Amino acid sequence: MENKRADALSGGQRQRVGIARALMQDPKLLLVDEPTASLDPKTSRQIMRLILDLCRERGLAAIVNIHDVVLATEFLPRIVGLRAGEVVYDGRAAQVDHAVLTRIYGAEDWTAITQRMHAQRQAHAAGLDTGLEVEAA
Repeated sequence: MENKRADALSGGQRQRVGIARALMQDPKLLLVDEPTASLDPKTSRQIMRLILDLCRERGLAAIVNIHDVVLATEFLPRIVGLRAGEVVYDGRAAQVDHAVLTRIYGAEDWTAITQRMHAQRQAHAAGLDTGLEVEAA
């Protein structure tokens, strides 16, 4: 990868290079904007794990802007939801439900998303590796 031109890298490789470039500046806070946009599900999970692992290893805090609700609730312990520039939810990822999604995004049938989040929580409770980070309240 080190000898490839940036335009020859895959989406996941570009994300990794961007993360490496940010870390070279020895930040105190990592700001991550849509790290999984346009990535396949497997690579998205790998990128989220990489971000969490690097933050853990370096003692870094991170703010991750991500619109993939299921991925966010799987990997991130806290969700801050904005609507029209106002905070409408600030709480544990495990508490995100139909009502919270409606507050953040507006009325919609959130059944499929809430079912996927519920399935992830059950898998985590059963001890399966989902990547879910749990924070005590």
